Amino acid sequence: MKKMNKILAALAFGAIFLGSCDKEDQMGTVDFVEYEPKGNIKYVITATPIGTTGIADYLLTADNLSGGMISTRGNGIEQDGSYRYYMTHKGRFFSLLYGQGNPGDVTTYRMQPNGELVKTKYFQTETVQAFTKINDELLLIKIPRSGQPNAMFFRIDALQSKMIDQKPVNIVDLAANGERAHFTWATQVGNKVFAPYMSIKGCCGDAFGTAYPDSSWVAVFSYPALELEKVIRDNRTSFIGNYFNNGLAVVENGDVYGFSPASAKLNSQLTTTRPSAMVRILKGTTEFDKSYFFNVEEKSGGHHISTQTYLGNNKFLLTMYGTPKSTSGYLRLALVDVVSQQFTWLKGAPEEINSVSAAYNNNTGTEDGKIGYVGVNTTSGSQVYKIDIQSGVASPGLKVDGGTITAITKMEY
Repeated sequence: MKKMNKILAALAFGAIFLGSCDKEDQMGTVDFVEYEPKGNIKYVITATPIGTTGIADYLLTADNLSGGMISTRGNGIEQDGSYRYYMTHKGRFFSLLYGQGNPGDVTTYRMQPNGELVKTKYFQTETVQAFTKINDELLLIKIPRSGQPNAMFFRIDALQSKMIDQKPVNIVDLAANGERAHFTWATQVGNKVFAPYMSIKGCCGDAFGTAYPDSSWVAVFSYPALELEKVIRDNRTSFIGNYFNNGLAVVENGDVYGFSPASAKLNSQLTTTRPSAMVRILKGTTEFDKSYFFNVEEKSGGHHISTQTYLGNNKFLLTMYGTPKSTSGYLRLALVDVVSQQFTWLKGAPEEINSVSAAYNNNTGTEDGKIGYVGVNTTSGSQVYKIDIQSGVASPGLKVDGGTITAITKMEY
């Protein structure tokens, strides 16, 4: 749980593009020649080096994830700072620094035609707590946990790395219950943005505590105007997603599935009476489907969902808390089919996992939806696991020496 604790401790990360740095050429950036990708694939593995300070991660690259070894020792591109977060969009790899209350930065990388990852741009940043990809843009959300009543939505042109619009949203008015709406993430659904949120007190030494642990909410915004259209509500499970944890996913037919860890607390104690479960919003609707309820906690023998990664064909990889009725401690991996509501523990994977590669950034599945990959960190080391989705069997793949895997991203060049 070391990496998860780092994420929870890092209350935000830098992500607002304010303008290009005047010292780009002095920082080793290159003039990148635009080209059409040839269908080649390379993976960027980010790993936190062991026993170092002042280095967030190294960016390592590999042609495949099925076997072999890479090392942080004398290898990779160093990322400074204490915490870094990563996302990819429109052929760009964004490395985002959490500034711990200070301005951060974002460094953009591209794959050259020869498969080399190179730095192309550097920008100053501000602090946000959620981000997503929409059309040719990035949508970034700055969400105060106390004090200021407005969250700020920022639209960024991903191709030009330039802010094109911003919009305040009053999260106290949105919650409408005396607490604050704290967005857990945002997801593009058709031409709208669905943003689930948890209700939090935002005060009194218990900022993330709530008096409303047994409800879930999804705010629906138009795009690009970012006008609030409605709030989708339900009370069969607790809030969807969690802090820095995407709880919504869209499958191929356009239906939307919401995942609840059932982790609502008051004064650090679990208080929700609802199970960790999944709900559904049918394509073209803005209501929860009352005929659908997947009680994952019951199917798993009492375990709570931690994170989700969509693998395709209605199959999801779930990171589950390893101890029943708990939302802390070691993790286990499971597969679910959201249509048949089938739950199976992933065979061949370690049963006591400290942390996994960031679910929000995992795009490593095969195009046919048969194979997926996940980075796994245990007390014995860090290794990528290859997942045979149909059989539900995981097998050891690429090993990472000298570092803890934080993210894995597939890049085409």
